[in-house]
Amino acid sequence: MIKEPHSSSQGLEPLLNINELADYLGVPVSTIYDWRTNGKGPRAYRFGKRIMFGVTDIHAWMDTMRESSPGAASFPTAGETASG
Repeated sequence: MIKEPHSSSQGLEPLLNINELADYLGVPVSTIYDWRTNGKGPRAYRFGKRIMFGVTDIHAWMDTMRESSPGAASFPTAGETASG
């Protein structure tokens, strides 16, 4: 499961920073940046220089990455809804 994300007592959506997302997915931070450059990663919020990922956006993106059958996973194209 996703470790305790940044959350607010005001009921705002929990957010993960890019390091936390990379750790959760088990990939290098550079891979997350590559996915973003190529429109393949989860949607994100930008606050100045900081990039934060909403937990619901991560889950939605992960659902698009789920194999329809074993060995059938592929990245969505840049124009599809899961692009970041």
